[in-house]
Amino acid sequence: MFSQKMIVENYFGWSSNQLHPSPVPPGPSRSQRQYERIGETTGTSFFQTLIHLLKGNIGTGLLGLPLAVKHAGLVLGPISLLCMGIVAIHCMRLLVKCSHHLSERVNRPFLSYGEAVYIGLENVPWLRRLAPWGRWTVNLFLIITQLGFCCVYFVFLSDNIKQVVEAANATTWDCQVNQNNQTALGGTSFDSRIYMLFFLPAFILLVFTPNLKYLAPLSLLANLLMSCSLVLIYYYSFTNIELPINLPMVGKAKDYPLFFGMAIFAFEGIGVVLPLENNMQKPEGFSMVLYTGMGVVTFLYISLGTVGYMCFGDTIAGSITLNLPNCWMYQIVKLLYSFGIFITFALQFYVPAEIMVPPVVDRVSGRRRKIAVDLLMRAALVIFTCCLAVLIPELDLVISLVGSVSSSFLALIFPPLLDMLTFQAEGLSPLAIIRNVVISGVGLIGFVTGTYSAVLEIVTRNNPPHNQNLSASFMLQ
Repeated sequence: MFSQKMIVENYFGWSSNQLHPSPVPPGPSRSQRQYERIGETTGTSFFQTLIHLLKGNIGTGLLGLPLAVKHAGLVLGPISLLCMGIVAIHCMRLLVKCSHHLSERVNRPFLSYGEAVYIGLENVPWLRRLAPWGRWTVNLFLIITQLGFCCVYFVFLSDNIKQVVEAANATTWDCQVNQNNQTALGGTSFDSRIYMLFFLPAFILLVFTPNLKYLAPLSLLANLLMSCSLVLIYYYSFTNIELPINLPMVGKAKDYPLFFGMAIFAFEGIGVVLPLENNMQKPEGFSMVLYTGMGVVTFLYISLGTVGYMCFGDTIAGSITLNLPNCWMYQIVKLLYSFGIFITFALQFYVPAEIMVPPVVDRVSGRRRKIAVDLLMRAALVIFTCCLAVLIPELDLVISLVGSVSSSFLALIFPPLLDMLTFQAEGLSPLAIIRNVVISGVGLIGFVTGTYSAVLEIVTRNNPPHNQNLSASFMLQ
């Protein structure tokens, strides 16, 4: 079996037992160590933690927000993103606060998300029997979320590379040639799912990397390239807004659940909060990291979502990169961002793999058999995510579905409930209880309506109207 370091020892800087529930040996509580890792030098600094927080929250979800704003409207969309950002930051802060309180209670230096839910349920006598199920549920949604990210990456890469390849003959260095501000495809066009199958072997080889520290230099390069790509995307969007702007201020009510799913997908960075805070050299400064980092993230989300929609209007695609003009500078932007997403696949894949693979590997004996089973399991998981992406090749719908199904629970529903479980003995104020119930209720409504709308839209897009089928059949005859 691979002697594999934890992903964030190379990418983020935390250890594996902080990403998913696992036995944690007793250690000095937070009060005993005075909320600081005295004498340790391995913890991350304020700036390092801030960079990691930004890295964990900026990805493909950001590029889909212009379409999300279209679903909500030019005014309602940014306002909703601001409100969602405030609520997401509040829920992250709740999770950290509950983790602090529970870790002191059980005399442990830190807790993972699943462990916090487990101990929180044990804190209530009549819910104690459900504690293992609580931890299992957090793991389940964590797996769904991370594999959902991997599905999004398959669709994102196939759509963007398809554009670059199939428009290569018509691509020029003059970025003003295409007045429609969108890549024009010419010649033979293959289905994007064919490109997914082309990427499948590369993704399988990527997750076979025996130690992810070997990908750390590529990860750093990918982050730099993605940052440069974002600068160029902002530049093009700002400089190509046409006035006057005749876009709806408020979108259709039936499209708002799709906005919710795409927005909460982008904001679902709550899974990195506890590992980052646990690994800080001076964790008492994490609140400032959280507010600063998520403030920057919220600003990026609102600005790119609004400006991107203002620039491309009703033609905005599931990723703003798909709307960039047919010139080499912006085609290169797609390639650079795609490279970053390709490397990031290993980061997102590691979490579900480390939860699901070890129990299966432990059932076999012999080093060679363990290695073989490990590789087969990882390959099977990658193939599974590819199959899901092939079944739902629409980028915006995959993002909305993943956000509605799993991100709603991890980011909005679980933290307020955990807050009530953690402090039920001490007693919460009526205002705090009402606030927690409202946030969880909104998350639950978003989960139901967002999932329903995404599934309905998937069925609609993949089943054309009956008249179209008859016409197609007649033309074939």
